[in-house]
Amino acid sequence: MIAVAIDIGGTFTDLVGFDDKTGRFVDAKSLTTPRDLVRGIIDCLNKSGLKADGIDELIHGSTIAINTLIERTGAKTALVVTKGTRDVYIIGRGNRPEAYNLFFHRHRPLVPRHLTREVSERVLASSAIETALDHEAVEQAARELARESVEAVAVCFLHSYANPDHERAAGEIIRAALPDAYVSLSHEILREYREFERTSTTVVNAYIGPKVGGYVRGLKSKLEAIGFAGDLSIMRSNGGVMTPEIAQQRPVAMMESGPVGGIIASAKIGEKLGYRNVISFDMGGTTAKASLIRDGEPTMAPGYYVGGYASGHPVMVPMIDVVEIGAGGGSIAWRDEIGALKVGPQSAGADPGPICYRGGGTEPTITDANVVLGRLDPSNFLGGTMKLDADGARTGIEKAIAKPLGLSAARAAQAIIDIAVNKMSLCVREVSVEKGYDPRDFVMFASGGAGPLHVLAIARELHIPTVIVPLFPSHFSALGMLLADERHDFIRTYYSDLASVDFKKLIKVRDEMVTESQAGLRHIKGAAQRLHLDLRYTGQEFTLPVPVTMAQLKNGDHRGIRLAFDRLYEQRYAHHSPDEPVEMVNIRLAVIGKRPKLTFPKKRRIRKLAPRRRLVYLGDAARPVSSPIYARETLAAGMRIAGPALIEEHGTTTVLYAGDRCRIAPSGELIISVGGSQ
Repeated sequence: MIAVAIDIGGTFTDLVGFDDKTGRFVDAKSLTTPRDLVRGIIDCLNKSGLKADGIDELIHGSTIAINTLIERTGAKTALVVTKGTRDVYIIGRGNRPEAYNLFFHRHRPLVPRHLTREVSERVLASSAIETALDHEAVEQAARELARESVEAVAVCFLHSYANPDHERAAGEIIRAALPDAYVSLSHEILREYREFERTSTTVVNAYIGPKVGGYVRGLKSKLEAIGFAGDLSIMRSNGGVMTPEIAQQRPVAMMESGPVGGIIASAKIGEKLGYRNVISFDMGGTTAKASLIRDGEPTMAPGYYVGGYASGHPVMVPMIDVVEIGAGGGSIAWRDEIGALKVGPQSAGADPGPICYRGGGTEPTITDANVVLGRLDPSNFLGGTMKLDADGARTGIEKAIAKPLGLSAARAAQAIIDIAVNKMSLCVREVSVEKGYDPRDFVMFASGGAGPLHVLAIARELHIPTVIVPLFPSHFSALGMLLADERHDFIRTYYSDLASVDFKKLIKVRDEMVTESQAGLRHIKGAAQRLHLDLRYTGQEFTLPVPVTMAQLKNGDHRGIRLAFDRLYEQRYAHHSPDEPVEMVNIRLAVIGKRPKLTFPKKRRIRKLAPRRRLVYLGDAARPVSSPIYARETLAAGMRIAGPALIEEHGTTTVLYAGDRCRIAPSGELIISVGGSQ
């Protein structure tokens, strides 16, 4: 069986393939083609040497969903709601985290008010019908929206999470009246209370649906045209994969489709190496991302705000908790209105790219700074397939940064790196310290084309003792897709005091979600299930997801569940209230279909070659050091390297500082003791 994963990033498109018969990996990288993303995929396939008709499964992750939302290039969308709730979506929440920000603006709705239609109907939170659906009102709304030439329609009725009958009926009417429109029903996307968040998530799904659905269909068609006849799977934000059909129905599940692959790989490879507590750090061409893995499991979040908490769009679907900042290799260095040096979030992307890429870029970036500091070899970038313009990078930094600030080119480049490292350290703190975890208790995985270049500096900032640079670090998200299982998440609002919850009804709700999962699950045999209850102290607004077992539900184990909640609350907030009553809000189910596992080959012993040397700036911009340069493919298992040193490979370079100690694991990973801490 040959499995291939392809990840489209902001700058590069990455491919990793694995043949389980030979145990051979194949990797390829090409520049992302923003105007035709599939072109970059086909370029990667051609570079890899793999024949499309010989691939059994292709797994794909892409940023098209989130980019469509951020760039606001989605469909003309309408919204149909319960009479009296027309302005729920527009009003939103009163979030104002920066009270004195004079430039604050609220979220800009994706649906204007004149495309929002009210219809008479009312379902109570108990699921009882108070007012029957007015079918004629729905038909009238559909006719009006047809005249407006809308391309997508979101339907979100009050309390439809408890009883979706009215939404189903309205959906049938709208689909009949607008056969070419993309229709999203809230109960199919998110069966959870909180009207604004549910409406926002449904609207986002409808808004991006036509474009993302068209992309998935086009991808499948173009792959078939070059001979691909295997299974196509799409990476989703919860760390699992799904079929193209589900991706077209729920494109909102693809928001962080690409980055989560690296987190899955960090969890699985970390466990293989004996590390169950891991911080995954991925620095690509556009952004840097961090996520926390505890006891071998990635941290899950109930959703996030696309565009930021203050004015972004809530997307409340289960996803791996990722903190992302605008600090990638292509992030632009610039001076603000008072002359202070800034880095990002603006990015040169793949087109025109950093100055050194010779693609027409004129603004200096983090990658250009690394070239100036000698950390990237202009003649050996991407294995020598892409020659970098070192003189252009130096000239660009001198003109835009160094001369205006009265610095040398090397000092300016080092300042750019220092600012980026500081920003990325704060990103890592956000997933660890701010969640109640000490980063010193974790190892840090570095991935992405720029991750190994900066990870040791970040680890020093946070006193993280061990850093691991895995195999294929610049293709790590794609590698993670090969390791990911199929996963579907379901949620139902079920409100009750924990002390008096009806566990028989709870088990019935769980059984309904299991039945629902069967329709979209490819790998049914041996599928695993994970249950969580969203609990909170009575009177609180937000909840904590508490893992429970079926045995606890069947035995009515109130006490065990309560103690688990108290422990989790103590860990998160450093206190708990054992005498306060607790209430349940939601039940969550994750159904995981197990895909075939990869077997990583042992690192073969290779004849040790004497390292090259060159002058490199490693922290001191006034004085370069003569650093040994190792080619990673020549490093044998058990070999040890002391910093300062550079370890080069196709796609990235690992920077070791003085005091760092690196050993090569039997399977080839670089395991680095930071500052000789171990």
